[in-house]
Amino acid sequence: MFTGIIETLGTVTSLRKEQENLHITVSSTISKDLKIDQSVAHNGICLTVVSQDAESHTVTAIYETLQKTNLGSIQEGSLVNLERCMQMNGRLDGHIVQGHVDQTGICIALEEQEGSWFYTFSYDEDKGNVTVEKGSICVNGISLTVVNSKPGQFSVAIIPYTYEHTNLQSVKPGDMVNLEFDIIGKYVARLMGNTKTV
Repeated sequence: MFTGIIETLGTVTSLRKEQENLHITVSSTISKDLKIDQSVAHNGICLTVVSQDAESHTVTAIYETLQKTNLGSIQEGSLVNLERCMQMNGRLDGHIVQGHVDQTGICIALEEQEGSWFYTFSYDEDKGNVTVEKGSICVNGISLTVVNSKPGQFSVAIIPYTYEHTNLQSVKPGDMVNLEFDIIGKYVARLMGNTKTV
């Protein structure tokens, strides 16, 4: 379980294919503190640490993960949002995030607004996911508040701190992002019969 509050940015230093799996090595300031078998969210995807040292750690993404998230297009040098799992005795500063990406979205607009940034994303509404005005959404593992909620589209306003400390700084129109919709909203949609099985 995660909160969507990004701890640090990591940099992809190595990619190694093994059959259909992809081993991703990431250099970060928290790598030295990680342990084998620990769950860490990478761009909002819960992945297991399989090796680590003082400078970096490695996780493995299976075929399904590569097909359903933006990890399938990751490259050496890519910036990755990192968050360790939440501590039960800590504050929930973001919202409840499972680390299970529901689908990808596409950045369709980016506007700088005198010190803040306004991103608009589209997504395939046929998968049954929805957003609500002022509700929560997780974009590349970042807990954000929805504005301008529309069918298959929503916007988020980004403050300078979030822009500077996450990989949103490198997201441009046309780029793919990982989306995890609010877990409470998903249950409500299922109970109302609005969610299709995917």
